[in-house]
Amino acid sequence: MKEVKVWERVLKWGLAQNPKIFSDPNTWSNDDFKTMKNTLKNCLPFINFFNSSPKDFQLVRPYEKLLKLRLYEELLNSHLVSNSKPIVGTIIPKNFTIDGNIDSNIVYNLGIITTILNHIDDMDIDSAHLKFRLLLSGSRNGFTPKKFHTLCDNKYETITFIKVKGKDEIIGGYNPLVWKSSGSWGLTKHSFIFSFKGNDINSLIISNIVNAECALNHGVYRGPCFGQDIVIYSRNGEFQNYNYNYCEKCYYGKQIRDTKYQFTIEDYEVFKIMV
Repeated sequence: MKEVKVWERVLKWGLAQNPKIFSDPNTWSNDDFKTMKNTLKNCLPFINFFNSSPKDFQLVRPYEKLLKLRLYEELLNSHLVSNSKPIVGTIIPKNFTIDGNIDSNIVYNLGIITTILNHIDDMDIDSAHLKFRLLLSGSRNGFTPKKFHTLCDNKYETITFIKVKGKDEIIGGYNPLVWKSSGSWGLTKHSFIFSFKGNDINSLIISNIVNAECALNHGVYRGPCFGQDIVIYSRNGEFQNYNYNYCEKCYYGKQIRDTKYQFTIEDYEVFKIMV
């Protein structure tokens, strides 16, 4: 079923719940938009607008106030500015769904999330329904190795998103194993790292592990480290904020950043995938 058809059915259902609102959005007041937005809030995250054509997107534009501002701007850029073709392969498969919303302040592009999920599904997870539980948010819990290990150690199948400060850039990775405080390497052939800019799916880079023996890099002064390719580290100890962070190609197949220089973390989140 085309995404625009899903959108039309959801919109029709929303109007049926609010019979006093006319079908023409040009007649809607701000209160009408707020009412409809509240009615549809649990439905809209599951519509992959990025998989629609620029022509189909014209049917969505009159309802922009129903969407999050950042999402709408990204859709506008994707469909109108770059005149891009429909994104192929980013729909959640029919046997693969997400239960509930993803509580992220970093990632809001459903196309990116589903592409990453499909990559995991192909490699290591076999389940029809997935849930995401936020284990750690830097903006809520702080940026120390101690807090990371307290909240994230000994939990399988996690995804990390890291927002680079001063850049419209996000990096991260998938760990099918557990994080540990003890200094050691984590061996797995199923981990991968990724990056994207501006929540733009066309900028998404996914890099698979090449040297499985060095896929993960554990340590008491470390955060979520993927080999030597994404290093999150505190030189001042486990109770101090990360101050030595860099990303370079080493044990994974691709370079996911344009630069090897150190960076500062604006925010980061670690999610556990619940099957």
